[in-house]
Amino acid sequence: MSSPERKGRLGEIARLFAKLGLIAFGGPAAHIAMMEEEFVSRREWLSREHFLDLVGATNLIPGPNSTEMTMHIGYERGGWPGLFTAGACFILPAALVTGVFAWFYVRFGSLPAVEPYLWGIKPAVIAIILGALWKLGQKAVKGWRLAVLGLAATAAVLLGVGEILTLLVGGLVGMVWLRYTRKEPSDTAARWLPLLFLQAAPTAGAAASISLWKLFFFFLKVGSVLYGSGYVLVAFLEGDLVQDYGWLTQAQLLDAIAIGQFTPGPILSTATFIGYLIRDVPGAIVATLGIFLPSFFFVMLLNPIIPKMRRSTWMSAFLDAINVSAIALMAAVTIELGISTLTSWPAWVIALLAAVAALRFKLNAAWLVLGGAILGRLLYPWVG
Repeated sequence: MSSPERKGRLGEIARLFAKLGLIAFGGPAAHIAMMEEEFVSRREWLSREHFLDLVGATNLIPGPNSTEMTMHIGYERGGWPGLFTAGACFILPAALVTGVFAWFYVRFGSLPAVEPYLWGIKPAVIAIILGALWKLGQKAVKGWRLAVLGLAATAAVLLGVGEILTLLVGGLVGMVWLRYTRKEPSDTAARWLPLLFLQAAPTAGAAASISLWKLFFFFLKVGSVLYGSGYVLVAFLEGDLVQDYGWLTQAQLLDAIAIGQFTPGPILSTATFIGYLIRDVPGAIVATLGIFLPSFFFVMLLNPIIPKMRRSTWMSAFLDAINVSAIALMAAVTIELGISTLTSWPAWVIALLAAVAALRFKLNAAWLVLGGAILGRLLYPWVG
């Protein structure tokens, strides 16, 4: 690739992922749905099958899944520079928006009234996820065995089984089931399977004082071992920051989590808010760097392995099973989000309009988010 072409691709990566970072509301499932629409369906940077492989494998490593997906896609488009450009440009808008809210919170002692806009965005996000589920599901469900596996994984999550346990059991059971029902040459998975589990060991020790280094290493530890949703992050932070270290009050932590929920981008930008509360702007910077830095290294290790896994008959079956299990997780999240969100007629109106705009008119996710926010502000007074 020539130098001008490389620069052009990096500029394109920076622009698109910065835009995504500004509109990516709704959590990892919604973020991944937006990425599928933008980079698979619209721009065809990678095939839907490879996109699914990346989603499935990313669910098995620590860190924010959707942020790590931006890094994978950046690498596919622009190599190692693309990986860092995509990840940074997705994270930075969320961190800046969260930092502004943190400044507002410290200066005025409360948060801006954004609830009507957020309320309207949530039904629109359901439509975005449904569109991605339809397209990805058609690719992931390659036969009745995978359909059964996907339904079982969805039911398991809805019944309270942990996400990581569901993925691992689904992947291993599916690998054996698919492998022994396919007429293909034997292969060994032993040399690849250990490479899937890259969890780092947590550090220990309480902080005697709140220095920038201690703040950085605390969030570096969290970013290195955190699996699961944003609610797992709450447990990590409550146990350490409130109970053990006493760096925050319970009320401050709840406000920080609320900010992470209704700002765009990864919920781990909550670290930016907390860092600002503890040590102002330098604290916000080191906390943000600490919690996201491990993801860059995990993706650097994982991405080159995935094509080799796909060439192995055993690991190809494992990826197929993991992929359909990952789609099942998205389906379970969508069901849970629908139950909690579609509780009034205005919410149904927004969801149905967004679904028609997404599925019939192929409207970009950015317009769906904007439209949901506007309708949310207009219809909020009628929410019962």
